[in-house]
Amino acid sequence: MCRRIAEGTRWARCGHYQRHMIVAIVDCNSSRCEKSYLHPKHCQQPNCTRNFGPEVQKDIDTVDEFCFACRAAVQRPTIRH
Repeated sequence: MCRRIAEGTRWARCGHYQRHMIVAIVDCNSSRCEKSYLHPKHCQQPNCTRNFGPEVQKDIDTVDEFCFACRAAVQRPTIRH
C-alpha cells in the first residue's frame, strides 16, 4: 500500500497534527496497488488496493498550544437541559 509523506505542525498540548502539504509518495511497488507505478494501467481486478496507506507525518514545527479545534471546543458553552 503506497503512502504519502506530509509536512506539518504538531500541536504539543493536544498532540494533533495540521498538515501543510504532501511532499512525497512512497511507492509500495505492488502490482495490486492502484497507486503504485507497477500497477497495470488497464487492470480490471476488483480486489486491488485503491487507497493510500497511513500517512507519514513529518513535523516541521511544534507549537506549545492546543490546536484551533481543541481551543474552540473548550470555549463552546455547555448546553444543559
